[in-house]
Amino acid sequence: MSSVSIDKKVPSFTAQATSELTVSSEELAGKNVVIYFYPKDSTPGCTTEGQNFRDSISEFEAANTVIFGVSRDSLRAHENFKAKQSFPFELISDPEEELCKLFDVIKLKKNYGREYMGIERSTFLIDAEGILRKEWRGVKVKGHVEEVLDAAQTL
Repeated sequence: MSSVSIDKKVPSFTAQATSELTVSSEELAGKNVVIYFYPKDSTPGCTTEGQNFRDSISEFEAANTVIFGVSRDSLRAHENFKAKQSFPFELISDPEEELCKLFDVIKLKKNYGREYMGIERSTFLIDAEGILRKEWRGVKVKGHVEEVLDAAQTL
């Protein structure tokens, strides 16, 4: 499976999400899509990022844009996280790292001197034709959602 690149069609994918949904790239045609990858449910940065997307949902909807959060957490953990934070969008569970590999977000990370492979906080904006228009890698949470929203509004 090749990974995504700017101004190219995103390869087909299917993934399991909260609300017992199966998300497929084909079903998303006609809408702009934000897919944001984050390391772990219920951690400070990931919670803040999700809350920022949540708080801007009406502006994203006005820009014909749907949002999906992705991590390797289980659907059960996602359901709890989504409910606790009142997220109005679905979270995709990717324990096999299929989407993570497609979007090339698994990177060598360091935490307290320990090295491990983990999700690099990243966001991707796909247009209504399924073409990747913008990507943000190594995201810092502060101000990020506003940047993504600006880009979505220009599509």
